[in-house]
Amino acid sequence: MEKFQEKNLITMTLDKVDFQLQERHNFNWLKQLGSVFCVFDQQDSGNISFGVEKDGQKYFVKYAGAKPVDFTGNTQDAIGRLKKSVPVYQSLKHPDLIKFLDHFSTENGYALVFEWFEGECLHSHWSFGGAAKYTNPKSPYYRFKKLEVKKRLKALNAILSFHTYAESQNYVAVDFYDGSILYDFKNDEAKICDIDFYRKSPSVNDIGENFWGSTRYKSPEEYELGSPIDSVTNVFNLGAIAFGLLGGEKDRSFSKWDANQGLYEVAIRAVDEDRSKRYSTVKEFYEAWKINQ
Repeated sequence: MEKFQEKNLITMTLDKVDFQLQERHNFNWLKQLGSVFCVFDQQDSGNISFGVEKDGQKYFVKYAGAKPVDFTGNTQDAIGRLKKSVPVYQSLKHPDLIKFLDHFSTENGYALVFEWFEGECLHSHWSFGGAAKYTNPKSPYYRFKKLEVKKRLKALNAILSFHTYAESQNYVAVDFYDGSILYDFKNDEAKICDIDFYRKSPSVNDIGENFWGSTRYKSPEEYELGSPIDSVTNVFNLGAIAFGLLGGEKDRSFSKWDANQGLYEVAIRAVDEDRSKRYSTVKEFYEAWKINQ
């Protein structure tokens, strides 16, 4: 069922879960996967995602083909991007990445199916936008930052382990940020959930200053058309993530850093504006990181 809302948005209902789109869309294909228990409809990527359950098993379904509320691009481009991500998930299977299960075309789009992970997104802008992310005690990011350093280091080790593996498979991370990190507060486990834009190395910035990524974590070369996007770029991204999870995010002063000085020195070298002064590989960065824990 659907009904028109202000701004010509449409509210759709699947298994008692409401969500909004810019125009109606046929989701009958979802029934074969199970009952919908949650919807993530506020992404600007062109994807809409669903939590579904069937026979006691939960799955995460990412779909392109509809027009989510915040999507301003071309639907066919979104479908193309999601299709291109399939070999990335197939190539980079890893314990610290959500488990990829299946993919298929629908009448009007494309779907990827993953094993459900009971984690919360550290950048859940749909629930805790703006300042609320940092100040609301219910925000996943706020709660994560209140965890003891040991638990946060374990999460960072998972992130660095995965990206060391991705590097060994000749992939570079693109658009990796805290919105790509899920954290299970009950079991103190972190997983990466979104590697759709990762690319084979070598790669270059083919977009310019609007290259994929969050301004909180992008390196200087991710603003410059034609610049290399490589392991040295990823070292910066991951160093910036370390400051996001252990420090003052864009305020990279030691006074805001929660871990030891050795780890601070490793992280601050990683985010040097001068590429030549960073670690040359993610593996080298991770080795230095492990030594200083």
